[in-house]
Formats: sequence, structure tokens, C-alpha cells
Amino acid sequence: MLGEGKTIVGTMISEFGSPEVMKILSSAGFDFVLIDTEHAPFSLETVNNLVRVGRAVGLTCIVRVPDTEYHLIARTLDAGAHGLMFPRIETREQLEAAVRASKFPPWGERGYGVRGIITDYQQATVEENIHFLNDDTVMVAQIEKRSAIDDIDNILSVKGVDIALIGPNDLSISLEVPGQLDHPSMREAIRRVIDACNSHGIASGTHVRDMKNLLYWRDQGMRVLTFSTEAGMLMASAKEAVARLRTEPFH
Repeated sequence: MLGEGKTIVGTMISEFGSPEVMKILSSAGFDFVLIDTEHAPFSLETVNNLVRVGRAVGLTCIVRVPDTEYHLIARTLDAGAHGLMFPRIETREQLEAAVRASKFPPWGERGYGVRGIITDYQQATVEENIHFLNDDTVMVAQIEKRSAIDDIDNILSVKGVDIALIGPNDLSISLEVPGQLDHPSMREAIRRVIDACNSHGIASGTHVRDMKNLLYWRDQGMRVLTFSTEAGMLMASAKEAVARLRTEPFH
């Protein structure tokens, strides 16, 4: 869809490890999910189970790894993730190393251990799998530091990057306006990321709980829209239901 210039809509899974969550989110119409292993307590087995169901119901499953170390990247991809989000990207060299760890030779240095969750047990040669996965695995650079903004054009020129996604809370902290997502310095910084993405043919996106903020950036050209989390949406809906049941008159 991104390759066709379309906008995609997703959310983050950060609390609930039940695979049923994937069925619910797919039925709701989401295109993708971010499975968080940076801040959430999910094991690799939980990720594997979530991804297995996500693949079955047509959800693109991108996992945010805790760091850009090889073993975190390779094992997560071997667990079936369609792609990875790399947090705290600050330099071109950091992102290049992460992409190399995610791609098979000759592009990168990922070891070959393709499992059935990835191939759906379809027969293919090693060469065919390498070619497909090198082209098909989604690479997301999370931009959440002032230093990344200052060097954004250089960072996003790294071959293989598909998406640059703003981490708004950490970026606001780095810009010394914590939590002020509409602050002029935030908007200027994010605008620089969008412009750099457009220059390099990369999709831009963000992840926020505030629908108004997300719609604003959609209208500014962002195409990867990540709204809230599974727990955040449950809490918001539950609070609305309880408030209405306690206050609205009975007819």
C-alpha cells in the first residue's frame, strides 16, 4: 500500500499478549500493528504467537526492537515479523548497521534461518527467499532526538529505509518542551522530517494518542498513522461508557 502512495493506519500493542488482539484489530480495519518490545514485557515467544495470528488475518506486523544489536534484530525477524522499528536513531552509521543486520548478503549480514512462519511452508530456494525477504522486510527508523533532526537528510539517505516514524514524547523531551506536541519547535522539527522523507522517497509517520494531532499530521502529508495502543483504546472506550451510564438519564 505504501508503495502505491496510500496512507496506512495502525496501532501499537504494548500490554496484551493474547493473539485474539490481532483478530480484533484486523476486524476493526487496521492495516498494521507495532508490537513493542522496547518498553513492553513481551517475550520472543509472545511475539511469535502474535505475529502468527497477525499474518493469518492480514495484519502487517512490525516489531519495535529494544536496540539495534544484531541478536535482537535477527531473532525477531526469524520469529516472523514483517519488519522492524529501530528506536532512538541518531546517526547514519547506527541506522546503516541496523539495516545490514536485517538484510541477507550481499546487501547485509543477516544469517539464514528462514522458518515456516515466514514462508508459510511454501517451497522456495534459498536464493528466492533471500531476494523476497530483502525486498519485502519493512525498515522503520524512529526519530526521537534533536541530534537526529539536525542530521535528518543524511540519516534518511540510508538504503533500505522505508519509513521514518516520529517518537513524539521523546522528541519533545529532547527539544526541551516535554509533552507539548503542538509546540512550534516540535512542528518545525517534524516538518523537517516530512520534507526529508519526501526527498528520499520514504513514508513519514508518527504515533500519538491524540486523534486531533494525528489528523493534523495526516493533512501535512504523513502516510503512516499510528493511533494509541490496544490498552489506550480499551481505556478510552471504557471510560466513555462508564461516564455515559452514570450521567445520562433513563428514558
